[in-house]
Amino acid sequence: MDKPILGNNIVVQIGILCHDIEQTKKDWAEFLGVEVPPTGMTGEAKDAKTEYLGKPSAARTKQAFFSVGPNVDIELLEPDKDMNSTWRQDLEKQGEGFHHIAFNVKSMKDGIEASEKMGYKLLQRGQWDTGCYAYLDAKKQLKLVLELLEHWE
Repeated sequence: MDKPILGNNIVVQIGILCHDIEQTKKDWAEFLGVEVPPTGMTGEAKDAKTEYLGKPSAARTKQAFFSVGPNVDIELLEPDKDMNSTWRQDLEKQGEGFHHIAFNVKSMKDGIEASEKMGYKLLQRGQWDTGCYAYLDAKKQLKLVLELLEHWE
């Protein structure tokens, strides 16, 4: 058996798109029996350096996270309405629900290269103050959007 192409096979996040993050996070909190988490917002374009389909994008999304295991978070996402992004595109085309699963990578560059060799197309990338992310279209092969997360130390 070969090793995983990303260097590990541990899912760290499940992403869910929604139209109303405030209601959705209340519903999830009730279901999980936990406190309602705060809602955050991804960084502005100048900080996030977001690219969608290879072009700069000012897309942002509201986020809320639930820790549901030693390694896994459920991430709720409510994308802004006017900016192109994988979040907005998939919410409009498929509606609310599952968007992605995420894996941590040691090197974003290597993770993207390995994923592209598998035929997954880079959709979107960006960063925050302690790391970066990339979404890849693996719908044909894996039936989902794949997210790579690199955390800087």
